[in-house]
Amino acid sequence: REKDRMNIMYKFNSGKNPKWRYYLVNLLRYISLKYFCRIRLNRELKKLFTRKDKEYIVGRVDYYNKLLPNTFLPLEAQKLAAHKFKKKRTVYFFDTYEFTRWFPQSLRWCYCFGDITEIPLVPSILKSRPIQGDNANSVLLNLDKVRHFIFLNDKIPFSKKINKIIFRGKVVDKPRRIAFMEEYFTHPMCDLGDVSKPSKLPSVWRTEKKTLWDHLRYKFILALEGNDVASNLKWVMSSNSIAVMPKPIYETWFMEGKLIANYHYIEIKEDYSDLEERLNYYIEHEDEALLIIEHAHEYVEQFKDKKRERMISLLVLQKYFEQTGQLTINKVKA
Repeated sequence: REKDRMNIMYKFNSGKNPKWRYYLVNLLRYISLKYFCRIRLNRELKKLFTRKDKEYIVGRVDYYNKLLPNTFLPLEAQKLAAHKFKKKRTVYFFDTYEFTRWFPQSLRWCYCFGDITEIPLVPSILKSRPIQGDNANSVLLNLDKVRHFIFLNDKIPFSKKINKIIFRGKVVDKPRRIAFMEEYFTHPMCDLGDVSKPSKLPSVWRTEKKTLWDHLRYKFILALEGNDVASNLKWVMSSNSIAVMPKPIYETWFMEGKLIANYHYIEIKEDYSDLEERLNYYIEHEDEALLIIEHAHEYVEQFKDKKRERMISLLVLQKYFEQTGQLTINKVKA
């Protein structure tokens, strides 16, 4: 009965974005006339030139889209008109369609849906990319945001939280998480659990999910990369707890590559060997911990302006079509 009660609580008060609302909004968007978006596109993008934060917006666009002029796009690249609703990868479809519908449907593009950890051979729209190396072909949009972009209103002050680190996540087929569990599952400063379906991993690791609100009872939350980025990093950085992780390898729309160690999050070594030392340091130096929380909140704040986020997304796509020679620079026509 306790298990059933916890499952019901998780289902109705997990802290995650309600998917029914996401699908309702996007289905309504899908059946609406795209024509009205296209006639508004020029007017929407021209707003950039009167904004006080123009330099900031251009910087974000150039960070996500590093393509150079005259970038080659293969002949087999699909037209936007072929981008139709399918049962598979529904979230990725909706999150791209939200912005591709603004542009002429004769334009061509390439995309990679899913957890992408390699740089594609051709310029492609995707959710995630490696931080290091020449990643210009990896053009970021905010995809799968219903799962990744969650911000919480944490009312528990850091000083009132438990002096431990918590992790609940899928561990199967994720070597970095398996290694952490093997090293720290029984550690007294850790509350760890694998929420994967039953597997060959130790059954003692297996546990039920906790709501995001339950996580906020702890001072430290492990944000460990799985298939690509750590999906919990955004809501952890919006809370009064602190994200703990090695230096990130991958990044998304959240620009994980711009995060500063021990300024936005607590950095631990790749082999996790200094975990206990780092946790104890910030327990004993609460003033420094509070500064990290403050800086994390400042970083998160930049993603909360919905109108600005829409403009940046449209400009990322506009630049994609410009740099691949399909649109004249700064002269988008509906």
